[in-house]
Amino acid sequence: MRGCILAIFMLVAGVCQAQSVQVKEVEQEVLGVARRGQQLSVQLDPKTVERSWKDYLGEEAGRVKVSKGVITVDAAKLEVISKEPMRLYSVVSSDAMGSNVWWTLDLGTDYLNKTATPKEYAAAEKFMRAFAQKLYREDVFRQINAAEDVLKATKAEQDRVVKEANSIQLSIERNKQRRKELEAELVRNAEELKQLEQEVQVNQQKQELSRLRVQDMEKAVDAVRAKLLQVGK
Repeated sequence: MRGCILAIFMLVAGVCQAQSVQVKEVEQEVLGVARRGQQLSVQLDPKTVERSWKDYLGEEAGRVKVSKGVITVDAAKLEVISKEPMRLYSVVSSDAMGSNVWWTLDLGTDYLNKTATPKEYAAAEKFMRAFAQKLYREDVFRQINAAEDVLKATKAEQDRVVKEANSIQLSIERNKQRRKELEAELVRNAEELKQLEQEVQVNQQKQELSRLRVQDMEKAVDAVRAKLLQVGK
């Protein structure tokens, strides 16, 4: 099973690339001020995206604060974009197509935009795309884990069914053996019954013979008694 998972892992990069990732320049009003920035669009659950985005910023930029739906990092340290600390503003939203992650960076002279800060804009877009690839990788692995759980449950059910089948087969074999034993016992009982019936017949014959002998003995005794009575006269 792990071999299959490793094979899937080799495809993750391709899957991530195939997913729809859009980064475009968008102006958005945040805390009462219109600010230019970037918006990343991904086809994933907004709650998962927001949680991952806050964790990602916490790891890469610094301490994250959230107030009234606005994510901020007061002194974001993103050296891949700028050597100087920046104030970061971000909002996560959703629409029919999926989730949107908007952010901007206060570079001191201007907010992040293609015209005024092209170098920083390009680096920020690369940062956002790296985050999107991370999201899709995590989503693929979540699906893999879910599939593994289903597979484990299916195998467990299969094992249970096989075990049940083996138990049923064992019961069938035991019943067959018991049936053979009962059939053999019935045969023995029939033979014993026949033998007993024969013994009864023999016994009846013996009884009849014994009865006849008793009668003969009684007649003999009566004859002797009669002779004795004649001698005394």
